[in-house]
Formats: sequence, C-alpha cells, structure tokens
Amino acid sequence: MSQYNWPLPGQRKLIGKSVSRVDGPAKVSGKATYTYDVNLPGMIYAKVVRCPFAHAKVKSIDTTAAAKMPGFRAAFVIQGPGTEIFWAGDDIVAIAADDEHSAEMAAGSVDVKYTVLPSLVLDANPNPPAPFASYRKPMDPETVGDVKAGFSQSDVVIESDYGMPVITHCCLESHGSVAAWTNDALQVHISTQAVTGIAGQLSAALKVPQNKIQVVTQYVGGGYGAKLAADRWGLAAAQLSKQAGGAPVKLMLDRHAEQEVGGCRPSAYAHVKVGAKSDGTLMAWQSESWSTGGLGGGSEPPLPYLFQIPNQQRQHTQIVNNIGSARSMRGPHHPQACLLTMSALDDLADKLKMDPVKLLMKNMNLLAARSAIYRQELATADQLMQWSARWKPRGTMSSGVVRQGLGVSMHAWPGKAHNFQCTLTINPDGSVLVKAASQDIGTGTRTVLAIVAAETFALSPENIQVAIGDSTFPASAASGGSGTAGGAAAAVRRASVDALAALFQKVAAALGTTADQLEVGEQGIGVKGGKPILTWRQACSKLGTLPLTMSGKNPGPGTLADSGACGVQMADVSVDTGTGIVRINKIVAVQDCGLIIDQKTTMSQVYGCLIMGVGYSLYEEKVMDQNLGRMLNANLEFYRLCGIGDIGELVVHLMTGSGYDERGVIGCGEPAVISPGAAISNAVANALGVRVPNLPLTPDRVLAALGRADQ
Repeated sequence: MSQYNWPLPGQRKLIGKSVSRVDGPAKVSGKATYTYDVNLPGMIYAKVVRCPFAHAKVKSIDTTAAAKMPGFRAAFVIQGPGTEIFWAGDDIVAIAADDEHSAEMAAGSVDVKYTVLPSLVLDANPNPPAPFASYRKPMDPETVGDVKAGFSQSDVVIESDYGMPVITHCCLESHGSVAAWTNDALQVHISTQAVTGIAGQLSAALKVPQNKIQVVTQYVGGGYGAKLAADRWGLAAAQLSKQAGGAPVKLMLDRHAEQEVGGCRPSAYAHVKVGAKSDGTLMAWQSESWSTGGLGGGSEPPLPYLFQIPNQQRQHTQIVNNIGSARSMRGPHHPQACLLTMSALDDLADKLKMDPVKLLMKNMNLLAARSAIYRQELATADQLMQWSARWKPRGTMSSGVVRQGLGVSMHAWPGKAHNFQCTLTINPDGSVLVKAASQDIGTGTRTVLAIVAAETFALSPENIQVAIGDSTFPASAASGGSGTAGGAAAAVRRASVDALAALFQKVAAALGTTADQLEVGEQGIGVKGGKPILTWRQACSKLGTLPLTMSGKNPGPGTLADSGACGVQMADVSVDTGTGIVRINKIVAVQDCGLIIDQKTTMSQVYGCLIMGVGYSLYEEKVMDQNLGRMLNANLEFYRLCGIGDIGELVVHLMTGSGYDERGVIGCGEPAVISPGAAISNAVANALGVRVPNLPLTPDRVLAALGRADQ
C-alpha cells in the first residue's frame, strides 16, 4: 500500500517555493472567461424588478404592459401576491428580453402594488424603538467561574464600548448566471464558490435530476462567502430560459443590487468590562454584545476572543432588522470578536501603564492552543516593527498636529481541509490531466493542483493540465473556511502517489527490476541510486494505448493536512488631529499556515487580507437611512474601498520550516483578515491618547473622539 506523505524539505523542488499562477497569463491577457464574459449564441438578457421598500407585502403584480414591450421574451414571478418582503431590493419579478435595454424597459413597466409595513434598518442601539421591541432577540447569559469575585480580586478594571457596522462583500464580479436548456438538460454558467453544491441546489429547486444539470464556473471574480447559493436570481434565470424555449438567459446583478442584497457581514457592538491584577494577569470579563445581519439578527461573536479568562459572563442580543440578510464573509465572526476583545485588552494595558505586547505575553497560559507559536510570532513581529524600541504609552509617541501610534492584535482560524475528490490521468504521451469540480475563487486552486502533481512526478507545473469548475467532474466541497487548498493538495497528492506507483509497475519489467526499486527524478525514471534509464515520456509510452487514471480524495490516509492557524499583526499609523484622517504607515503580519504549497500565492492571500482589513478599518460601512429604509451608498462611489495609496507598507512573514511543515497544509485565505481592525484601532488610540470606539475610523469619528477627550 502506498505511503502518503509530503517530500522532505531537501527533496522539494516546487512545494514551498514561489511559483507563478498557472492561470496568470489567461487572467492578465483577458482570455480567462468569467461568468460575466459568457455570451452564448441566441442569448437573451434578464432584469429583476425589486421591492423599493424595506418591509412590505406584495398586493398585486401586473406584467401585461411588460409583455407588450418590444423584445419581450418571458416573465417569471419570483415572489407573488401575499408575500411579505423584509428588505429593500428583494427580488419580485424577473423579465427576459432580446437585449439588456429591452429587458430594462420591460421590467420598468411591471406594475407591482405593495402594502408598506413598519421597518427598522439601524442597529447601533441594542434597544430598538418601541414599535420594534420584538426585533430584539436576547440570548441566555453564559457564565464561567465567579465573575463578581474575579472583579473584586482585580487591581485594575476598565469598562467601555466598542463596535463595527455592517459591511458588504463588494466582489469585483457581481452575482449572476447564464442558464440554458437543451431538451430536459440544464447548463448553468454561474459566479459561485460551490460548483458541486449549486448543481444539487438547482436539482432540488427545479425538480430536475442532478445528472441533467451541468454547472460551469471557470473563473470567479471574487467570492468571500456570499456566493454559496444559487439564489432566487439563479433559479429565475433557469425558469426564464425554459419559458423562452431554452434560449440562454444572462441574469447578472448590477452594482446597486449587489451592494444592497448580495450579502453583508453582520455588525457587532459590545459594552465590555475587564479586570486584571497589577501585573497584567487577566481575572474577569463581562460583556453585553449585540449585532445584526438582517432577518438572522447576526451571530454571537466568540467572546472573549482567544483568551480563556477564568471568570467571565457574556450575554448577546440579536437585533433583527430590515436589510439584506447577512452571509458568511471572510473569517466569519472572528474580525468582530477580535476587535471587541483586543480593543478592551489594549485599553486595559493603557490603564495598567503596560506595553500591550507584554500584557498579551503575560496571559499566554490562557490561550486554548498554540501559545508557543504566538510567542514566536509576537517576537518576530516585534523585530519587524521594531516595537520594543519604538513603542511609547498613549499620546506620547509624537507631538504636533499629525501623531503616530502603534497597535497590536492576535487571531486564530481553523483552516481545516475540505472534502475534495479528483482524478489524475497519465497519458501514454506523458501528458498529465487533473480533473476536479472544485472552483478557484482567486486563491490559486489550479496552481496548487499543478504544483503537487508536478512535484510528485518531477515535472514542471506547465506540464500538468488542470481542469476544474465543472460539476460533471469529481465532486468537491464549496470554497469557504479556507479549506480548499488543504483538501485539493491532499487529494491530488494521494492520486499522484498512486499513479506513480502504478506507472512503476508498468515499467519495472522493462528495466529488469521491481516497482519498489524505482524512483523518479528530473531526468526520468530509473533504479534508486542509479542514473535514470527512461525519460518521463519513454516511461509513459509503456502504458500502451490506454491512459492510466487514479482517483484521489480528502479526507484519506496519511497526514497531509491539518487545522488551526494563528497569527499576530502590528500596525503603525499617523493621525491628523486637524482633519481626523488616519494614514497607514506600515502593517506587519506574521502568520502560520502549516506546510506552504506555493509561497507566492500564500503571500498574495495575506496581502489581500491586509488590504481588505484596511478597507473595513478606515472606510467601509453599509449606510442605511431609517426614513427611506434604503442603503444610501449602494455603489462604489460612496461605498469607499481602499486604493493603492491607502495601504502603506505591508510586511508579511510566514512561519515555515521545522515545527510548522510537519502539520501539513492549513488554509490561510482568511486568518490575516481578522486582526487589522483591532491592530489599526489600537494604533489610533496609541497615537491620540483616546479610543475611537467604532469602526470605520472615519474623520468624523476621530474628531468626535478628540472632542469628547477635550471636554
């Protein structure tokens, strides 16, 4: 039986090195086909009629005028009369026409009448106004230890409020699909994180056998957790196509709809009280938190974050409100919990007159796991930021109008490898094909598959053909939780090892030896310790006329992947006390993620996390108007994202080598997005000498905090 493990460090030619993405040329040249790029013969276009009210009931729908419009092809009622609508922008009717303009005009002529109902779209207050008292959903308090005793034994206690608002996903490519029927079979091109899963969802909703549905996703223009479902608009495209005689129907959300209903990250607010001994030993935690994410009310953040404080009491309240419902977003729940906890600990350190890094180090015994790694990461970050030499107490690092400050934060993420299946085929001409239904949401799945197969066969990644993004290929789990790289790497490694063993069996007789005596190297296949006798292509020719195909899956035998990654970040900021503008000077991110398959794409993931983190720390917020019940900045003009001039210097250090590689692959597409909010907020507090309690750290909030400090 084959032994499944990773090559030893000295034997790795590709794994852990910086390898350029195999699909990079296709992307930068514009040859890569995203869902938005799909244009099929005879394709027609669809637009959606959306509810303009945050809370309403559909009274009637009349599509008569739409059906008389030029180019009209089909209408599909998504939510009919009597349906209660819970957020503005929700789908009511989809209209298909010969071209986009005709579809827009026809959709505009649909007459929908509503009964408008009271709505709540705000969430900053844990106690909604009286008419919405039922929107408040308190959860049962949770208590560990003796909180009262813990605070009485504390020498120092701080108590304050912290929070972050709802933000949206802002994927470069919006949600949408192109659906087409051929007889009783459906093909769907869709921007998704779940190729296999979408096929199952469509099958269940449309009552069509799954083997009659093909889902195709060659490239995805971003997916942070909101693209896991077929959604109403995906089902509508399929229904419109059927009504239009099978014609391909393209239904892509415009930017306004994408911002309003395409998914959001829940808010999180908390009133926190923390107590410690004079030496920094954490004694007690108490928090009353609340959040929202539309009808779901938002999930409870895991408080206190990371540290198992011996005496704690926490109570969370979900606030139901009438905005587009929350969806998973890069590191779900963790950025919120990290901000609420690390801000409070930073304030505690200030009251203790203690370096916050030393406070964290003092309480390493309270971490559930990996305290030794955190110590190493804090020491590494300290060196890269020169923290020990530069840090000074709040408000004393610099003087003048523009003040500088440093902040620190810590985080953790599971990153467990997902279920993954693939086939690997070696052809008689030496070519290699890896097939899997998995999608590549921008993390480099194709590159991971190519590197692992190439490493096993001593080839270059360019010699490996990777075919993904088709539901007719071997099934794989959705991309979420940073689990795709681990699952993909482990599955293709198992398939590659088995395929190589089978190839050795084929060529052993020709070489006058047994399969267990063979090895593969850059020059080809030969007896262990000797010179290669056959080139790779010559060896593959021994297969005859039939290719050799092996399957690989995860989970499976051998320790090839693990879970549990942790990281530390430090931020250096400058704050203009006259304008309230915060500038990022430098962010240091120290991150572990087990065995790294591709250094280049891994670094890219962390850089992307940091850029996203700067965005939600300084700019991003879903601004809602309580009177209108609508999002006021449902575009990329007033929903601000950070640009290249906003991010400062980003320094990434990956913890690799002995003690890390042995664990196998751990996903790292999400962990580094967790800490920026806390690190940057703490740096601003260090610069100003006063806490700006809520993200984003916009000029008005900074100036307001300074104003309160002056009173």
